[in-house]
Amino acid sequence: MYEPVQDGRDKSLDSVRYSEAKPPEELSEVVHNYWELKTQAPLAEDFTLHALPDACVNLLFNLKDTAIAGVTALQTTYTTLNLGRDFHYAGVQFFPGVWCTSAHDTTDSFVGSPYQGSLPLVKTAEKLAALDFSASSPVFSALVSELAERGMVKDNPVTKSILENLEVIRSVADMAEVTHKSARQLQRILKASTGFSPHDLLKVLRLQRSFKRHYLDAYTDQSHFIRSFREITGYTPADYYKKYDV
Repeated sequence: MYEPVQDGRDKSLDSVRYSEAKPPEELSEVVHNYWELKTQAPLAEDFTLHALPDACVNLLFNLKDTAIAGVTALQTTYTTLNLGRDFHYAGVQFFPGVWCTSAHDTTDSFVGSPYQGSLPLVKTAEKLAALDFSASSPVFSALVSELAERGMVKDNPVTKSILENLEVIRSVADMAEVTHKSARQLQRILKASTGFSPHDLLKVLRLQRSFKRHYLDAYTDQSHFIRSFREITGYTPADYYKKYDV
């Protein structure tokens, strides 16, 4: 199944800890992971997270200020997020296409204001803040199960087919073939369920795959790879690997 890489964390910092846990089997079709990002001690300077697009939607919780929460999603290029010097975040990362509410519920920027929506995010954050991450999976799972019961999260057979067939997908035509959809149907379904056109989704998935496999498995040649990598991440591959943990 699809395994997007972690967002870029500067290799020079050892006081920022990232942890993740897999969901229970019954939620594994919709949830990629539960995660935590926190400082071990206050930093000397502000920490900047280099967030890469992966077509996933995240529920994000600020566990130092539990009133701050939200639903986040990135589009086709990176975003840099200044998290400050002392922080504790946690979240749920959903697979592409399984978040079923309006695109207006999501944002491409750092969530820094109190949550005003109708989802039980603040209540969940309050529960998470009282727990060690190792004991937090039941709280995350209860939230996901509630959202699934409300029809806000559900398995998406089209994006699931794409993610399960990344080995053979090199074009939008390949996407249409593995999903048994016409180009027009694919455009409509992906735009509605992910916010991406088929072409833009392919760009993001191609980049993610390049972190796991040789670039020629996803790109026509080296110049195509470097050009696309720089467009999406802001770095050449060599500079990105030099600066960030992958």
